[in-house]
Amino acid sequence: MEKRYQVIIVGGGPVGVALAVELGQRNISCAVVERQTAIPKIPKGQNLTNRTLEHFWSWNCVDELRAARVMPLGYPIGGVTAYHNLMSEYWYTPGRERSVRGPATDYYYQRNERLPQYCTEEVLRTRLKALPSATLLTGWNVDRVDQDDNGASVTLSPAQPDAFYSWSADTQQQTNKAADAISGEAVTLTADHVVGCDGGRSLVRESLGIDRGGTNFAQRMVLAVFRSKDLHQGLSRFPECTTYRVLKPELRGYWQFFGRIDVGEGFFFHAPVPAETRADNYDFQALLEDAAGFKFAADLDHVGFWDLRVMVASTYRRGRVFIAGDAAHQHPPYGGQGLNNGLEDARNLGWKLAANLQGWGGDGLLASYTDERRTVFHQIGQQMIAGGIERDREWLERHNPNVDKAGFEAAWKVMGESQTLENFDPHYSGSGVVAGAPGEATGIFSERTYAFRAGHHLAPKALTNGRNVYEDVGPAFTLLALGASDAAVGALEQAAKSQNVPLKVIRDTFEGDRQTYGQRLALVRPDQYVVWAGDEAPADAAALVKKVTGQT
Repeated sequence: MEKRYQVIIVGGGPVGVALAVELGQRNISCAVVERQTAIPKIPKGQNLTNRTLEHFWSWNCVDELRAARVMPLGYPIGGVTAYHNLMSEYWYTPGRERSVRGPATDYYYQRNERLPQYCTEEVLRTRLKALPSATLLTGWNVDRVDQDDNGASVTLSPAQPDAFYSWSADTQQQTNKAADAISGEAVTLTADHVVGCDGGRSLVRESLGIDRGGTNFAQRMVLAVFRSKDLHQGLSRFPECTTYRVLKPELRGYWQFFGRIDVGEGFFFHAPVPAETRADNYDFQALLEDAAGFKFAADLDHVGFWDLRVMVASTYRRGRVFIAGDAAHQHPPYGGQGLNNGLEDARNLGWKLAANLQGWGGDGLLASYTDERRTVFHQIGQQMIAGGIERDREWLERHNPNVDKAGFEAAWKVMGESQTLENFDPHYSGSGVVAGAPGEATGIFSERTYAFRAGHHLAPKALTNGRNVYEDVGPAFTLLALGASDAAVGALEQAAKSQNVPLKVIRDTFEGDRQTYGQRLALVRPDQYVVWAGDEAPADAAALVKKVTGQT
């Protein structure tokens, strides 16, 4: 069996399927190859950010995602941090008692959400079924990846012959392929590009010879999934929230961490454990009670382990093959950054692949995927996550209530008041496909502002027609023209037309709240990042269009 696609995606987890949705909505033929035939019911990747919900809006399934939640509508998404255990007199809930400085609460078009990753995956797979150009193949191992000047290919073998099935969105029906699988028939799929979304032990990354670097803490961690009504009742001392973090001096900056799966009895738990720990040689009930600070009954559903490290690939591309999600970067599940960054990878790469395959995006656009996403994740991994562990370790070494209670309490208060990310704003100001000011650099920290800034996220604002700008932006490039001259708009329209770059123009007045955009013109790319802004058209509009589409 052999079939040709434009893109083959190795790995059918949330990142791989999201990439297929992004491509499928752009009429790019793609196949997702996944070894497992069922979605694992492990509650991870639960905290979905405002930015991630913008993706689901663009993927036309944000309402379905919110309907898939396990927690009650409106249940607070927040956390408690406690010293020593959850019954300590020292605890705080960051930001709960204070107003948020700046426009963080309405800087994004969507509010955040919380639900288990397997629920998110179900929503994405359902959306994929509605896209005629997308196919999901489950029950196949990917044995090798090859590429040459003409394309790339993957070689498959059956993973589970007795359970193999595939469905194609053309029919939206499952078709039993057991006969082909049992025969052991080798399968070769060819494509213009291959993307590895196949996890931390990525065969695609290894086949490309891409190395990884970062910080290895050489610490074994446990993931326990359990049910306990007693723990739910014991946590009633706190305001309603979803996560509970415990800092212990003896754990040297590593967290003990409880997270709710539902409201009532479902929880997961992360904590450092000795290197030799296995599921059958450790008292996990005692560990849970140590972190909670009281005894409670619990029914364990799952015990697994992972190694605490922050790793990032040296590049996200070799030739026609790319990597995304955990294949490109790995870190502890601190702050919910893993899944959110993987979905941002999918959004960033998807439209660029489509633009290149449709003929209006140059190779510079594909090159910008590594430049933008690797730079952002490297800073998240090293400064926020690895750096956060080190900062917690140093803080715990300096402050001890048994040595200096007053000093500890003063420092604890300062810690609680500083635990916000109001300036966390991943941006691509230094990207080669962004027309920003000279000397600007891509990064993760910036003052959030509504103003148009090249390389930064487009803030949502109401238009005169009563719709939000996010409802009117196009699937490709969009020119926002707010009280701009016809000559300026015409110059940019002509430049895009001459290079066959799809461009939608939104005209409106430069009045009311839209004045906070600061400038009258903004060129916005498909993932809602501004690539250029000004009050008049640039002197060479054609050169601008070539730059932001990677043709220079």
